[in-house]
Amino acid sequence: MPHVPPASADGSAQGSDRGSDRVGPGSIRNFSIIAHIDHGKSTLSDRILELTDAVEERSMRAQYLDSMELERERGITIKAQNVRVSWQGHTLHLIDTPGHVDFGYEVSRSLAACEGVVLLVDAAQGIEAQTLANCYLALESDLTIVPVLNKIDLPAADPDLYASEIERVLGIDASEVLAISAKTGEGVAALLDAIVERIPPPGGDPRAPLQALIFDSHFDQYRGVVSSLRVMNGRLCTGDRLRFMHAGGLHLCEEIGLRLPAVTPTDELGPGEVGYLIAGIKDVAEARSGETVTSATAPADAPLAGYDDPKPMVFCGLYPVDGDEYTDLGEALAKLRLNDASVTFEPETSGALGFGFRCGFLGLLHMEIVRERLEREFGLSLIATAPSVAYRVHTDDDRELEVDNPSDLPSAAQIAEIAEPMLNVSVLTPTAYTGAVMDLCQSRRGSMTSMDYLSPERVELRYELPLAEVVTDFFDQLKSRTQGYASLDYDHAGYRSERLVRVDILLNGEPVDAFSAIRHRDGAYPYGKAITAKLAELIPRQLFDVPIQAAIGGRIIARETVKAKRKDVLSKCYGGDITRKRKLLERQKEGKKRMKAIGRVEVPNEAFVSALRLDT
Repeated sequence: MPHVPPASADGSAQGSDRGSDRVGPGSIRNFSIIAHIDHGKSTLSDRILELTDAVEERSMRAQYLDSMELERERGITIKAQNVRVSWQGHTLHLIDTPGHVDFGYEVSRSLAACEGVVLLVDAAQGIEAQTLANCYLALESDLTIVPVLNKIDLPAADPDLYASEIERVLGIDASEVLAISAKTGEGVAALLDAIVERIPPPGGDPRAPLQALIFDSHFDQYRGVVSSLRVMNGRLCTGDRLRFMHAGGLHLCEEIGLRLPAVTPTDELGPGEVGYLIAGIKDVAEARSGETVTSATAPADAPLAGYDDPKPMVFCGLYPVDGDEYTDLGEALAKLRLNDASVTFEPETSGALGFGFRCGFLGLLHMEIVRERLEREFGLSLIATAPSVAYRVHTDDDRELEVDNPSDLPSAAQIAEIAEPMLNVSVLTPTAYTGAVMDLCQSRRGSMTSMDYLSPERVELRYELPLAEVVTDFFDQLKSRTQGYASLDYDHAGYRSERLVRVDILLNGEPVDAFSAIRHRDGAYPYGKAITAKLAELIPRQLFDVPIQAAIGGRIIARETVKAKRKDVLSKCYGGDITRKRKLLERQKEGKKRMKAIGRVEVPNEAFVSALRLDT
């Protein structure tokens, strides 16, 4: 791989770049790398770090900017990361963003700190759903786009074909598309030159009152909240008294610095510079993303345009397997929320599972990641209930309720209508799988809104789908039916009134709230039939018959029975009068009836986990 030693803005070695007064705004370039998942963002970041000598060769590792163990294990980026490098006399601030749709809010926050983006497209796969979504985000933010085709070293790569596809779909001239291989380093130096040439330097007035935008925060147990921020106007200096304009808090600037990628303190950050801020804050909620930092002594007149907090779309109950760990789970969630402010939680109680928390997430992958982090980082064993979404319930007395837990749904007699959240879903797939994708979407109550051929080989299908149908196994089914070639993107499309009912599962006549679910009336019977059959396999036999029923209101729609263990009470009767045998059988029957009336069905934790998986 060609290796070009960089020169910093002042001609000194990269590691000595400590004072922001040496870097003029004209030599700064702020950019993000955006792409569909697995198109090579983190690999390209690695090559840029190597090419600019930001990391010593002996310290280099794959996915260098992905510091979380889960990120490295799954091969995905979860949290946006930023780093400062030097290239041919210019200072580049690189922000590596996640590609999965669940973490789209991380991308939108990162774009607010940039003047341009590198739009990365796989040269063997072409434009995917998230490529389009992220490109539109960049265009809405009026950012300069540098289009790049990656993975040209693959045998299946066809750069000319996909360059023309970029021109046709995105309206970017094919001659502007760069071809690189982030794996081998081919073309990466030319990409850095193009970033310097095409992306404009940041604006900003160093003499104006301080305005700095926080675009990410995380909690460090030794330093408190560490915020990533971009200075828009003015200068930020160590020791300044700062005002956080939205939260209203006053804090002392204890330390500011740069990520090179090693954390390097500095005395000052000027307009256009990206760095970190430590101000002795103990709660991430006081330094939320979108917060404007200004001087307490000479404040700015107005805050910068921030962005809305991400709203949870998927909910589930998290319960400790051992009830004694309830307090530990609450503390773990509070600590986790310091690093991921998009997680919401509140206490809830289940008759079957005991005490736990109702948690809100941005999507199914986000839910998986949070649960896995709780189990790994805090040593907890958890049971998660089936994922649900937030419904809007209109009652007969003109009240509107937001219900994310099926057991909180009012009785059918009180409900005027139930509205469920809808999504605008975009699926890109090879034309050979068009029928399979249409069949899947229609089976999930989807209605097609448009169908566009990007090329003779690829088609984009747009559907309006209920969120409840997408958060279960939709993505798995999509990949399975298209042999992994289809890609998915979605955004919120408001609420729509539907014929929805609550399906309750009764064990021995008692409802088990953990298995309750809100279903479309047409899908209620299949759900009830499937979960009663599953529970009949999983619940161990008791000393009495256990009826397992699915019910809508007071109407039973499905039933299975776990037969009782039987003792042969006639074993000692070798003959004699039949009335003797009848008497023994009747006594056994009466005993079972009494046990059934007072007996409690013991459901093992494994049965809960397995049965709830049926719904995912």
